[in-house]
Amino acid sequence: MPKKFLNRWLPAPHKILNSRAIKWMGPLFMDPNLFHINRVSISTSFFIGLFVAFLPIPGQTILVALLAFFFRSNLPVAVALVWISNPLTIAPLFMFTYGIGVLLLGLEFTAFTIELSWSWAIGQGKLIWLPLLTGSLVAGFICGGLGYIAIHQLWKWKVLRNWTLRQKKRSDVQPKNTQ
Repeated sequence: MPKKFLNRWLPAPHKILNSRAIKWMGPLFMDPNLFHINRVSISTSFFIGLFVAFLPIPGQTILVALLAFFFRSNLPVAVALVWISNPLTIAPLFMFTYGIGVLLLGLEFTAFTIELSWSWAIGQGKLIWLPLLTGSLVAGFICGGLGYIAIHQLWKWKVLRNWTLRQKKRSDVQPKNTQ
């Protein structure tokens, strides 16, 4: 079952709640839905994490945590997924989303290099901000939506498959009436 698999990989809620880094936020983390593992919660977390991973903003982890609180979805899954955009993948990700934005807006592609600094963001930001943001939002919605649908359907398929196997196993074990 997907729940058993996720329980193996996700940290236990009490370990997160007792962590010094977030212990000061105590009451915020008391909502059991933030650590609940079910089809809806995990699917929603996939959408949130993948969507925010494509946004060209600093503080993605904080934003994804706030969205997980707001939508009451699984916090550890959403935070883990936002790290798809990390220092190694951010440049290719931004180039990809910028290309999507240029294509959608019908603009001319401007060659640029990415630097993670405020001076670069202010100087180049005026030239590339609109296509980058447009492409990021579109790519985020598409990837988040596909992640949501994929997890939702895979979870349903796995539960139905397990149910069918249990039914088959029960029918094989039961003695047959010979009347």
